Amino acid sequence: MQLKDKAAAVEAILFASGEPVDEIRIAEAAEIEKNDVTAIIRILNERYTDNSSALNIIHLGNKYQMCTRKEYAGYIKSAMESKKQAPLSNAAMEVLTVIAYNQPVTKGFVESVRGIDSSSVINTLVDKGLLEEDGRLNVPGRPVAYKTSDNFLRCFGLSSLDDLPPLVRDDEDKQGSLFDEEEVNTDTE
Repeated sequence: MQLKDKAAAVEAILFASGEPVDEIRIAEAAEIEKNDVTAIIRILNERYTDNSSALNIIHLGNKYQMCTRKEYAGYIKSAMESKKQAPLSNAAMEVLTVIAYNQPVTKGFVESVRGIDSSSVINTLVDKGLLEEDGRLNVPGRPVAYKTSDNFLRCFGLSSLDDLPPLVRDDEDKQGSLFDEEEVNTDTE
């Protein structure tokens, strides 16, 4: 298979999926070597840039997703007439912070850090697709462990959890905070 055919196969897989696809799955489906996936993605992104395309392929951990560039978000929202999502509450931001930096964690852990019941906040974040279950702990009661999702990474413009800014204590400068002054797009549709 020629390079242009390999690139077209990868592009078709990502376009049709509409969600992040693991690089191993891309390689198997496109019948290419896993090591070729990153190079092909780079070629596709260069082509999109050279052609002033609205498309872009983003890297989310070990997965890739075809998306539109951020600068076209307003046009897409207008065309889709999507309902406006309410911004995340302070409680939701706190829960996301606790889980993002300590995951996987139980609801009990989140509540011990926050000092308040967090069930409804966690459920809301799961419903929004920002959190997901990560199995159950092998302890009495078998509590559910939670972790952030690929959608969390996408909404906050991160490629992986390694891109999270370092935590700062209250007595330090607040520079590098993930949730301050950032508009977060929680629109999952």
